[in-house]
Amino acid sequence: MAFSFYDTKSRTKRVFEPLREGQISLYVCGVTVYDRCHVGHGRSLIFFDTVVRYLRWRGYDVKFVRNVTDIDDKIINRANELGEPWEDLVSRHIEALHHDVASLGCVQPDIEPRATEHIPEMLELVAQLEEKGLAYDAGGGDMYFSVGDYEDYGSLSGRVLEEEQAGARVEVDERKRNPMDFALWKSVKPGEPSWPSPWGPGRPGWHLECSAMSTKYLGQPFDIHGGGEDLIFPHHENEIAQSCGAAGTEFARNWIHHAFVRIDHEKMSKSLGNIFAIEDVLKEVEAEGLRLNLLSTHYRSPLDFSPKGIEESTTAMLRVYEAMARAREAGVSDPGFGFGRDETKPLWEAMDDDFNTPRAVAFAFDSMRDLNRALDAGDLDTAAIAFGRVHASGACLGLFQEDPQAFIDRYRQAHASGAGVDPAEIEALIAKRNEARAAKDYAEADRIRDELAERGIVLKDGPEGTTWRPA
Repeated sequence: MAFSFYDTKSRTKRVFEPLREGQISLYVCGVTVYDRCHVGHGRSLIFFDTVVRYLRWRGYDVKFVRNVTDIDDKIINRANELGEPWEDLVSRHIEALHHDVASLGCVQPDIEPRATEHIPEMLELVAQLEEKGLAYDAGGGDMYFSVGDYEDYGSLSGRVLEEEQAGARVEVDERKRNPMDFALWKSVKPGEPSWPSPWGPGRPGWHLECSAMSTKYLGQPFDIHGGGEDLIFPHHENEIAQSCGAAGTEFARNWIHHAFVRIDHEKMSKSLGNIFAIEDVLKEVEAEGLRLNLLSTHYRSPLDFSPKGIEESTTAMLRVYEAMARAREAGVSDPGFGFGRDETKPLWEAMDDDFNTPRAVAFAFDSMRDLNRALDAGDLDTAAIAFGRVHASGACLGLFQEDPQAFIDRYRQAHASGAGVDPAEIEALIAKRNEARAAKDYAEADRIRDELAERGIVLKDGPEGTTWRPA
């Protein structure tokens, strides 16, 4: 059964056809490790993690490669600003990246290549381009790609080369044949790291690394190349020119790009100074709340980020975990529905339609409501079906992965502490209320409920007893 998604290059939503039956090769442009990851990076990490999870749940053997850019101008400049060796800066931020990936509930890629570990492959690619007349030495060992000699330039972004030249905002460099030519290899400058090459010591241009590493691990062509929409031009456009120019064959069969995360309708970026670091955000909110929040907007739509929105998503997560806890207490287990089952049809129909995570999220919450209704009615067979739908959604979306009671207890503790309320005191008051109800002293029971409500605590009576949560 086929699925479809929007391909940036063809500008159409088209049915996916793998190069090899049952297998998918996916390359995603990763992080440049000169600073902490922010929520914009988080959207990329979570979206492509969800793509991988879903395709594996669907039965594909997915080979997932996501690179780390560990040398470029930003890294060198930041290391100089901080007065530390660039290798130490890189090591520290790779460790932070791995911590963020784990905190967000994302699987590690099958391969995580680093640019500095693939210098030979990049040098070989430059040599191939030079041999074909698509690369030239601009003097002093600076190698450039000759955009004017590659006739398909602009095929991904749809930009016309002549228009780009006319409006180009590039530094004047009379050594370039064309103002749009881009660096493949940069000659060494004083105090900068360098590697030997046939053109003299230097380091790779940014675009070069992904061409070399993706083809090394996935071959050429491979199935899907992904990243943020800011990478369409020039990064991915230049990757295509390099890779196709050198090999004379297609580079990536399909292209997926997600939209920006915005703050007050502006792109989140370090240059604008409106950054929310993942590490800082997760000190205040649940990681699953952030994940749910980011998946509740379609990946091709801009996402407006706010701490309030994440808090609302976290409260929604609590409702799911409460329903799961009720199911377990009632002896309901997950029947383990997989792809292709009628019970999960709305889920895979949503994800098969351009990875529509908002519809998949809606299915999960509809299933949670069905679960509660079935439990209220004592219909454990129907409850098991609904429970299976919730679990299947979680398998695809990376949600509902924790022990329900652990999530509930942590949520209560955090929010009660924030409201200045002692959870032990709440439990004691609930016990007194239960005693009052058993004695048919409903006035006292209502008084305790009202007292807790005034303190921002909401009670919910159910077949398994009374639960509570901050309002």
